Amino acid sequence: MKLATALFALTALVATATVNAAPQPGHPSPAIDAQQLPALTQTGKVVSTIDAKEYTYIEVAQDKKTFWLAAPAIKLKKDTVIRFEDGAVMNNFHSKVLNRTFDSVMFVNRVVAGNAK
Repeated sequence: MKLATALFALTALVATATVNAAPQPGHPSPAIDAQQLPALTQTGKVVSTIDAKEYTYIEVAQDKKTFWLAAPAIKLKKDTVIRFEDGAVMNNFHSKVLNRTFDSVMFVNRVVAGNAK
């Protein structure tokens, strides 16, 4: 009986240590603090949007020029002011879903409408 109790205790200890272990290097933490998110340093006005599965392509006007963003799906109306962080720019990007090639698209992780955080 003592052996069974000892094995049960050891199994519980290993399971607890596994559950509470830190994520592997490079793996995102499941609990991301809002302070860890990139700052939304850019602003612009929505010119148009195109929904494509899990992404929304957003044509943005900023300082008398327009450009395209790709962000996680979001519903936006024309002329809405948005905030977003700098992202990765891809030139001559072809969207298979839209069957369209964009001269340039900036991929961002987050877009926020108006003054919302």
